[in-house]
Amino acid sequence: MQIKIIGSHQCPDTLYALHVLAEKGYEVDFVDILGSHAGLKEYLTLRETDALYKDICGTQRLGIPCMILEDGTKTLSLKDCLK
Repeated sequence: MQIKIIGSHQCPDTLYALHVLAEKGYEVDFVDILGSHAGLKEYLTLRETDALYKDICGTQRLGIPCMILEDGTKTLSLKDCLK
């Protein structure tokens, strides 16, 4: 299964998710929001427009890592990816 992860190499939760998914054999497409302008724009668009972030906006939380499954489902929970 392929999973897209939007996050940062500086985020412990992102690093943990990348490690677990690689260990389980998932094919990961990683978008580092601090590594490229395009990655940051993709994240900001998602954060500003997706209902997934309704409880995150206005808080101190970033809402990463965000995982996008093959079927387009978006989640902030690694557990949802491992079901």
